[in-house]
Amino acid sequence: MPDSRVPPARLCRFITAALERLGLPPTDAATVARLMTDAETQGSDGHGAIRLAPYARRVREGGYNLQPAIRVVQEKPGMALLDGDNGFGHLVMHKATELAIEKARTCGVAWVGSRLSNHAGPASLYARMAAAQDMIGVYFAVGNANHLPPWGGLDMLLSTNPVAVAIPAAEEPPVVLDMASTVAAYGKVKAKAQRGEQMPIGWMIDRLGQPLTDPKRADEGFLMPIGGYKGYGLALVIGMLAGTLNGAAMGREVIDFNKDYRTTTNTGQAILVIDPAAFGDVAAFKARVDTVVREMRASERMPGVERVWLPGEQSHLRRQQNEREGIALPPALLAQLDAIAGELGIPTLHNTN
Repeated sequence: MPDSRVPPARLCRFITAALERLGLPPTDAATVARLMTDAETQGSDGHGAIRLAPYARRVREGGYNLQPAIRVVQEKPGMALLDGDNGFGHLVMHKATELAIEKARTCGVAWVGSRLSNHAGPASLYARMAAAQDMIGVYFAVGNANHLPPWGGLDMLLSTNPVAVAIPAAEEPPVVLDMASTVAAYGKVKAKAQRGEQMPIGWMIDRLGQPLTDPKRADEGFLMPIGGYKGYGLALVIGMLAGTLNGAAMGREVIDFNKDYRTTTNTGQAILVIDPAAFGDVAAFKARVDTVVREMRASERMPGVERVWLPGEQSHLRRQQNEREGIALPPALLAQLDAIAGELGIPTLHNTN
C-alpha cells in the first residue's frame, strides 16, 4: 500500500488529543504535538509520529512526570541549568531554548543545560528556534539509549549523541546542520524496521564486525560512528557537555528508553545561543551568509552531480512540500496511530477534524 498524505495541522490536532487523553495538560500537549509534527514536516520521521506509541507506553507505565516543575537550579547572566523534573523532553528543551534566547539578547551568548529531561525529538528543532529569532543556535544531547561502543570496544557506553547548528540567512534558507555522531540515528533504524526496509551497508555492524542490514536485528550489533575513531571522540565530548556537565546520565547510567519504560532517564541536553548583533550588524551578517551559501551552491561539481546542497536545504524543501501536499505516513504507522486512537477513545487520524 502507498503512503497516505496527511495535512500537518490535522496530525498536530490528533497528537494533541492523544497526549491530552494520556494526561498532559492542554498547553503542554499542544507544545509537544507541535514539535512532533514539526519533526515530521521537515522529514525527521524517526522523531515524529512514530514516537507517539512509545511515549504513550512510558506514560502508562509511570515513566514520565506529566505535571513537571521545570525550574532553574543554577544561573548566571550568560548561563542556566534546568531541572526538567522528568517531564517530556520537548517541554524542557523548549523552555531551555527560550531562556537561552532571552539571555543571549543581553549577554551576546548564552548556554542553558538540562538534566532530568527526556527524549526531545530531532536536535534541529531547538537550533532552528534560535535561527527564527535571527540568532545562531547550537544544540547538544545525550541519546536515550547506548548503541555505540568506544572505538575498538564492544561495551555499549555511548549513544548517537547529536549536535545541531542553525545559522540564519537573509534571502536563503537558514543553514541547518543536524547530525548524530553515528552514521545514522537510531530513529532511522526504527523507521526502516517499520517500513520493512533494509538498512544500507555502513549503518551498523554485528559483534563480529560484519555488516548488519536487517533493522529488526539491530540488537545484535551497534551503530557505526561517523569518521571512525573521530566519531567516537565526538560522541564522547558531546555526551560530557550535554550529560556529565549537567549532572545527567552518561555512559553506563544511560537508560535504554526503547526497552525500559519506567525508570527515570535523566536525559541531558544543552543549547547554546549566539546573538550576531553582539558582533555587528545583523542584516550584514545574514547577507554574508547568503554570499557563502551561493558560492557553495554555484561551485564546480563533479561529473554526474546535479546540485551542491547546503545543510538543511533538503529539509527546507521537504517542509515546503509537506506543508503543501501533506505529510506522507506509511501504512504501518497509520495502523499504529489508529490502534492508539482506539485505546484512548479518540477519533482516528483520518477522522480528526
